[in-house]
Amino acid sequence: MADLLQTGSDWLEAQRQEHLSHAVTYCRGAESVELNATVGQTTFEIEREFGVEKVESRDFLIRAADLVLGGQPAEPQRGDRIKETLGGQVVVFEVMAPGDEPPWRYSDPGRKTMRVHTKQVGTE
Repeated sequence: MADLLQTGSDWLEAQRQEHLSHAVTYCRGAESVELNATVGQTTFEIEREFGVEKVESRDFLIRAADLVLGGQPAEPQRGDRIKETLGGQVVVFEVMAPGDEPPWRYSDPGRKTMRVHTKQVGTE
């Protein structure tokens, strides 16, 4: 018998990819790949000497199978860049997360979707 939860998760992922994503360019050095991503956000709470600071990240949800650099499957790394066209302008986001937080994580139990945390670092 099929795993109903996995079947449902796969269906939801296909719907997200088809209806809730748009093209972005993922870059690492000279390597890049165009893939579809869904934009989200994460709010991190960082403990500081005088209280808690909230830091927001612009997140990109991407299919793990789509992140292929130099012909090889890849995982996001700090310092990678994601370029997204917003209002006719290319906005550049750097893969990062505050403090000791990892810059990405899997977003589903089947490890098919990655949530990549970024911060805007410029425009082109």
